[in-house]
Amino acid sequence: MTCSKIFSGDLPELTYKIINYFQNDYSTLHSCILVNRLWCRLAIPLLWENPFSIGTGNYNFIKIYLNNLEDDLKTKLNEYKIINNSLPSNLLFNYLKFLKFLNINTFILYVEKWFEVAIKKNTIARPNNLTDICVPLFKIFIENEINLYTLEINVSGYRNFDLTCFDKILELILKNTNFILNISNLNLYVSDYFGNIGAKNLLSQIINLHKNLKKILICYCNLPIYQSLLISKDSNCSNSLNKIIFYCVNFITYLDKIFEQLNALESVHIIYCSFLNNSFIQQIINLTKPLKLKSLFMNDEKSESNTDESLLLLLQKSGCYLENIEFGNSCKLELEQQIFESVINYCKNIKFLRFDSQIAFQISSLTENIKHNLNYLSINDDPSSVKIRKNSTLLQDLGRALPSKLEYLSLNLFIKVNDFMIFLEDSQDIFINKLIIIQRGWDDIKNII
Repeated sequence: MTCSKIFSGDLPELTYKIINYFQNDYSTLHSCILVNRLWCRLAIPLLWENPFSIGTGNYNFIKIYLNNLEDDLKTKLNEYKIINNSLPSNLLFNYLKFLKFLNINTFILYVEKWFEVAIKKNTIARPNNLTDICVPLFKIFIENEINLYTLEINVSGYRNFDLTCFDKILELILKNTNFILNISNLNLYVSDYFGNIGAKNLLSQIINLHKNLKKILICYCNLPIYQSLLISKDSNCSNSLNKIIFYCVNFITYLDKIFEQLNALESVHIIYCSFLNNSFIQQIINLTKPLKLKSLFMNDEKSESNTDESLLLLLQKSGCYLENIEFGNSCKLELEQQIFESVINYCKNIKFLRFDSQIAFQISSLTENIKHNLNYLSINDDPSSVKIRKNSTLLQDLGRALPSKLEYLSLNLFIKVNDFMIFLEDSQDIFINKLIIIQRGWDDIKNII
């Protein structure tokens, strides 16, 4: 009875919750459109929140946006035979209002792909460059006052996009400051190898305009463009920014000032950053306020080799906040064991853990201390010569050491059949939603899974 009411539209609130669950399942959302008017009305906004991320190869949705062009621009594109007047003047939805996530580079790329398909069908005159289409189209977003949650800007040297078009869009944003003011999440991808100084200057101005920024993602950067946003006492986001993610970042200076200046900071995530060395750690240890370090990923060649026991002090100081941690072959074995012990002693809220099996003999002690929160566990093979013996010890103990429920377990190991059977026997009462087994050895374990 309830099911029939959902499909007939008699329970709109419950139907909304169900459809919202399929937010990133685009094929299911397309099916929902066909059920009835209510389901269509609920599914369409989700499909149009981030249409530039849907990798179907169909770029025709751009014509819906182009339908909002002013008549003179629409006439100009009609001359190129790349749009037509087949769309009705009054569409069923205001699709522009649904847009919540926008990556400028992906936007340019999708328009370029759509343009390439359109001109293949028509051999007559075409616009001089991509800017003739992208800039008017982006202006539509601004003039219709779309309310973005997330804006992503990728300023890097390895992306193949029209730099003139990119600069023009940044200039357009600066001329219409209301567009940027209330965006909650600003994701910046900046490469040191990108030589477009003009784009970097424009980006710095955009950063300074932001007033209510809540989250920032900084990638591949050791440039000072972030400093005016994060360090200045007059920074617009000093009382709003609550989450910073550093990914593969190289800079070292002023991080202590950044953390001291941000009054609303609730989480810091450090992922494969080369500034994770003694100098940085000492700055953190000397902070007058606690650093709410939620993620620390070190198992990568980007982590500097001179990270020593000061890392243990960092875990002691911020370990109570840590939820996601990865470590392993970037550290010496002795230090790795000490890190493991520090995680046991100071990090009680771990939800995600990834490490190498060379320290797996402590797995029972670890999971006993963090099993109430642990939800994702990944164990990788130890590249040392005694890997098989250590892997055997790990598998024989692992089944008894795991919490009663795991969302994700990944084992990338040298596995012997007898050890694996012990693991399966001991873990048969454990709920594991996703189990990934990568056999690095020679024993055939497929028949016993």
